[in-house]
Amino acid sequence: MPHTKNATVVSVRKYITIFIGSVLAAIGLEIFLVPNQIIDGGIVGIAIMSSHLSGIDFGVLLFLLNLPFLYIGYKQIGKTFALSTLFAIISLSCWIRVFHPIPELTNDLFLAAVFGGIILGIGVGLIIRSGGSLDGTEIMAILLDKRTGFSVGEIIMFFNLFILSSAGLVFSWEKAMYSLVAYFVAFKVIDVTIEGLDESKGVMIVTDNPDEIAEALMARLGRGVTVLHGAGGYTGEPKKVLYSVITRLEIAKLKSIIYEKDETAFVTIHEVHDVLGGRVKKKAIH
Repeated sequence: MPHTKNATVVSVRKYITIFIGSVLAAIGLEIFLVPNQIIDGGIVGIAIMSSHLSGIDFGVLLFLLNLPFLYIGYKQIGKTFALSTLFAIISLSCWIRVFHPIPELTNDLFLAAVFGGIILGIGVGLIIRSGGSLDGTEIMAILLDKRTGFSVGEIIMFFNLFILSSAGLVFSWEKAMYSLVAYFVAFKVIDVTIEGLDESKGVMIVTDNPDEIAEALMARLGRGVTVLHGAGGYTGEPKKVLYSVITRLEIAKLKSIIYEKDETAFVTIHEVHDVLGGRVKKKAIH
């Protein structure tokens, strides 16, 4: 029973987050981007241009254009993803109709691109973080990745460059350039929204004082440390290599601790996309 209750709470929170994300995405689109003829990439961008050319409601087109990709997602990725995406698309389409009569807040194309991109990016980021999607091109990219030599990111970039370039023919090349600004801003904000400001970083430390550094990291950062046993490539001498996971905000403190104990330590820091488990909880940095 407790497990079922927890699963229900998690599911409710997920759909509330998707709902909030769709509201923000609709604000970014209808209050900033669409009235100024600035588009986003993917299906959203295609829907904006199609609505301008055909006169069909933007929200309706967004829903209809995503349906084939939604079906593909259901078949290839799973039911949970499809339901989350369907809810996000329906919610966004409804909120677009709600915000459509509201006039734009600014006629300045640069301000519209930047603030529209920020708000849209936060909304889309919340939806992706909750397991949904608003863009059918992501689904196609995942499928094409298995059949071509290109990565998912490269395929999405190709699609979006084509779509954003098309804005130059439909609207104007100036609007296409502002659309590129909006896309870049939204892309970066989506990244921050998904990963968070405390994005995890993996750290490997090769040092002559492994015990002191490990103890300092556990005591002063509250981070677990794994000791790996290796050997110097040139000397063949045994070496202890420390591995730990920290947040982006702790990097400066980590460097300070390491070089306080060993100025000659060799340190590499890389991105970590997901962290599961771990026994040591974070303590206050001092």
